[in-house]
Amino acid sequence: MSTQIQVKNPKTMAFILMLGAFIGLFGETALNMALTNIMEEFSVKPATAQWLTTGYLLVLAILVPVTALLMKWFTTRQLVIGGLIISLLGTILAGLSPSFVILLFGRIVQALGTGLILPVMMTVVLLIFPISKRGVVMGLMGLVITLAPALGPTLSGVIISSIGWHFIFWISAIFYVLLTLFAVAKITNVSEITKPSIDIMSILLSTIGFGGLIFSLATMAEEAFSSPVVWIPLLVGMIALVLFGNRQMKMAQPMINLRVFKYPMFTLGTLMMFLGIIIILSSAILLPLYLKGALLFSAAVAGLLLLPGNAVNVILSPIVGSLFDKKGPRILVILGSIIIVIGNLIFASTISATTPTWQIIVAFIVLFFGLTMVMMPSQTNGLNQLPRKLYADGSAAMNTLNQVAGAAGTAIAITVFTAGQSGYLIDFPDAPQQEVLAAGVKYAFYFTTGISIVGLICSFFVKKSNEVKEISPTPMKATEPVRL
Repeated sequence: MSTQIQVKNPKTMAFILMLGAFIGLFGETALNMALTNIMEEFSVKPATAQWLTTGYLLVLAILVPVTALLMKWFTTRQLVIGGLIISLLGTILAGLSPSFVILLFGRIVQALGTGLILPVMMTVVLLIFPISKRGVVMGLMGLVITLAPALGPTLSGVIISSIGWHFIFWISAIFYVLLTLFAVAKITNVSEITKPSIDIMSILLSTIGFGGLIFSLATMAEEAFSSPVVWIPLLVGMIALVLFGNRQMKMAQPMINLRVFKYPMFTLGTLMMFLGIIIILSSAILLPLYLKGALLFSAAVAGLLLLPGNAVNVILSPIVGSLFDKKGPRILVILGSIIIVIGNLIFASTISATTPTWQIIVAFIVLFFGLTMVMMPSQTNGLNQLPRKLYADGSAAMNTLNQVAGAAGTAIAITVFTAGQSGYLIDFPDAPQQEVLAAGVKYAFYFTTGISIVGLICSFFVKKSNEVKEISPTPMKATEPVRL
C-alpha cells in the first residue's frame, strides 16, 4: 500500500518548506563572518559573541524533539505558518538590535521558528511524494541541509562588506514575509492529529540533556575540560539524556519514539549525517578564520572564494538524487566518503600562511563534491526504512542529532584550533600571527580528517532499504505521562 498522501500542490508545498528551512539553516553560520564587526560594535569578547551561533544551535537542539510532539497536536498549516511568523519576528528584532542582548534574543526567537519548520519539512516531504520519486526531492532537501550553513559565510561576507551585517536579517525578513503569504495560500494539512498526552518529565529531561551537552561543548572552546563550567553541564546533560532515553523506551506514547533506531539503515544513515554535519560546520567556521586571518582576505573575497564549492553542491544535488532513484545509495555513499577523505587530506597537508588560493578552492570543491554524494543518500535511505507512522519521530531524531553535530563540530574544531596554535607557539615562539593561525587551522583539519575516515568505514555497511513493517517493540511496562 502506498504511503503517499495526495495534495493539490506537492511541489509548491515542498518549495515553501525547503526555502523556509534554508533561510533558518543559513542563519546558523551567517554571522560567522560578522563576529569581529559585532564584537567591536557592542564591545563584547569572543567567548560572548560566539553565543550568537551556539545559542542558535542550542535552541534548535532543544526544540526539534519537542516538535515531533507538536506535530501530533497542531496541523501542518499551523506549524508552518507559525514557524515562519516566529522566524520573521526574530529577524526583525535582530535587525533592529540596539544592543548585544537584543541581538541574541532575536537570534533565539528566529531559532524557535526554524526549530518548528525543520522536522515538519522532512516529514511532509516523506508523506506527499511516493517512495519511487523521493530521491530527486530528497536531493533538493539534502541541498538545503548542506548548502545553507555552508553558504552562510559566503553570502554574509558579501553583505557585510557592501551594506553591513544588519542587512543579513533584513534580507531574511523579506523572504519570510513572502513565504508566509505563500504558505497561507498553498500549505495544506497532511499530518495526523492524535493529541497524545504531554509528558512534562520527557520535555524537561530532553531540554536539560541536549542543552547541557551543547552548552558544555560550546564552553569547551574557551575553558579547559577540567573547569566545572565544562564538565558539570556535560555530566548533567549525559545523565539527563540517559534518563530521557530510558523513559521513552518505557512509555506507551513517547515524545520521540527511539525505536526508530531499531532499524539498522536508519541508524547508519543518521550516523553518516551526523559525521557529515560535523565536517560542514567545522569547515564553515575554520575557513573564514583562515582566509581572513592567515591569508588576509576581506570578508567579501573570503566568502566568494568558498562559492565554487557551494556551486558544486547546487549542481550535483539533483543529479545525486536522480542517481539514488536508479542505482540506490551504496555506490554513491562509498565513493563520496572516499572523496571526503581526500578533500580533508588536501586541507590537512597544504594549509599554511602562504598556501596558493587555488589549492584552497580545489580542496573545498573536492570536499563538497563528496559531502553531496553522502548526505542525501544516507538520509533518504535511512528514512525510507521507517514505516509511515514513524516518519515524524525519525525526522525529529535525525534533525536533533544534526543540531548536536553542528554544535559539536563548531566547538571541537575551535578547541582543536586553539590547541594547535598553542602547540605551534611552543615550537616557534617568535612566529608571525598569520603562521600561528594557519597552524591552528591545519591542526583542526586533522580532526575533520579523522571524522571523515570514520565515515568511510561506516559507508561500507550501507545497503539499499525499502519501507518495512514496524518492528514490534519488546513489551514493557508503560510509564504514565503527566497529562495536561
